[in-house]
Amino acid sequence: MAEILSFSILYSTIRVATPLLLAALGGLLSERSGVINIALEGLMLAGAFTSAVVTHYAGNPWIGLLAGIGSGVFIAAIHAVACIQFDSNQVVTGTAINILMLGIPTLLSGALFETTGSTPQIPRANLIPNAPAVIAFALVPVIWYVLYRTPFGLRLRAAGENPEAADTAGVSVAAIRYTGVLLSGALAAIGGAYLSIGQSSLFTRNMTAGRGFIALAALIFGKWRPVQTMLACLLFGFAEAAAIQMQGVIPHVRVEYIQIIPYVLTMVVLAGFIGAARAPRALGRPYEKE
Repeated sequence: MAEILSFSILYSTIRVATPLLLAALGGLLSERSGVINIALEGLMLAGAFTSAVVTHYAGNPWIGLLAGIGSGVFIAAIHAVACIQFDSNQVVTGTAINILMLGIPTLLSGALFETTGSTPQIPRANLIPNAPAVIAFALVPVIWYVLYRTPFGLRLRAAGENPEAADTAGVSVAAIRYTGVLLSGALAAIGGAYLSIGQSSLFTRNMTAGRGFIALAALIFGKWRPVQTMLACLLFGFAEAAAIQMQGVIPHVRVEYIQIIPYVLTMVVLAGFIGAARAPRALGRPYEKE
């Protein structure tokens, strides 16, 4: 157990929590504006795949990261137009994007690299191991300040709580919601890029492995607040880091049982706390200007 509780687990926890936190903060901005974003998984996959491919061809991880952000914003724009402009069911649209992004990277990878399993290996010099982690944790106080201390944050929260009142006050609910969803696409894509050109050196099929849904759980557990969401992400990150550390340390326990710890924790948290978390009042409700 001393190996599990060593100082290295702190570093592992931060690394594992970083993509969760980026996706969760993006989801927070979207859902605070009133748009359910269950598509975080798909947005992370878009960012991970695009960043890996562009970094491979360009030889520059920053260009790859920017391309990944662009792909996340593009996919988020599809979600935004469907939900805000055409009043589509937000859960169904998000689920469709998740399913779509499970297949598109495989298709494109086969066309570009003649293999559907993974993209080519990226040289170590072309990786960005620490930048997304710095961005993620620096954004927590920034987003808190924006939400609670700026006119934009007030408008964003109003669009998710009482869009009728926001509209009466002269706020464009549609514009605010578009902004929230597009920002969520950018942040989730950075989280995905961190997986492929930060923690790893290539994109592999379904490499997010449910992290978008864990980020959504952290967002709910954190009651749609930046600091609490960060703490929830650190909790889930610690669970996964501990599971990695425990493999081969605890005798007579199969590796598969250890690997499911983060997912079991997610289900337990959602089952125990989702009823106590109050979502924004207008979350998931389309708004039509009268």
